[in-house]
Parts: sequence; structure tokens; C-alpha cells
Amino acid sequence: MPETDFGFITQESHCFSCGSVNLLQYWKTYDQLEKYARGGTHLVEWKKFNQSVGTNGTVGIYHETYMIQPGQYECIYGNMPKFGLAKAGTHIPAVGRMETSRRRMGGDNDPAVPTPKNR
Repeated sequence: MPETDFGFITQESHCFSCGSVNLLQYWKTYDQLEKYARGGTHLVEWKKFNQSVGTNGTVGIYHETYMIQPGQYECIYGNMPKFGLAKAGTHIPAVGRMETSRRRMGGDNDPAVPTPKNR
């Protein structure tokens, strides 16, 4: 999904058997996320939620915000489609120079286990 001009990159929805739904979003910058949250449709719906649900306990909400500096994170997905942080960024195979976490973070070491062979 191409990045939008207001900073939203992508999202993932997760539904669980207990009736809960989680929505995970990735934004280009914190400032763009904050601007979206404090204006437009989101602000209108936020006000409606507070008026209709408020603190009556029928719906629980939470949010967590993480600010990650460029080059200061790494993630690996084995035998998976683009998902989560990999969907929001560039997906690079974890082979060669990118084979270990330390190498992906700019350091150097040897792999702890042999790289699996393609079947």
C-alpha cells in the first residue's frame, strides 16, 4: 500500500476469539500521527465515542506509541508474507550481510546456526 500524503503507511487488523479487535498502524512521523488524531474525521469520531461510551465499560480502548529512529530497529520474518513492520518498510531477505541481528543493526558477527537451504 503506498504511503499517503498525511503520513499513514499501513495497518494490520487482528481479531481474537474473545471478541477483541486490535488495529496496528504505522505512521511516517509522530507529528503526522498526532495531527491526524487531533483533527478531521478521527477527532469527530473520538468525541462521539466519549459522548456515547465514555467510561461505562462496554468498550475498552488502548493505544501505544513507539518512536523508532531510522536504522535503530530490526525485525525478521521467516516463511511469512509482508506483515507488521515488514509491510510498513522495505522487505529485505535475511541472507548474507543481513543474516544476523547484529549485522542488520550495523555491527558484525557470525551466524549462530547455518542458513537453511531452499527446498
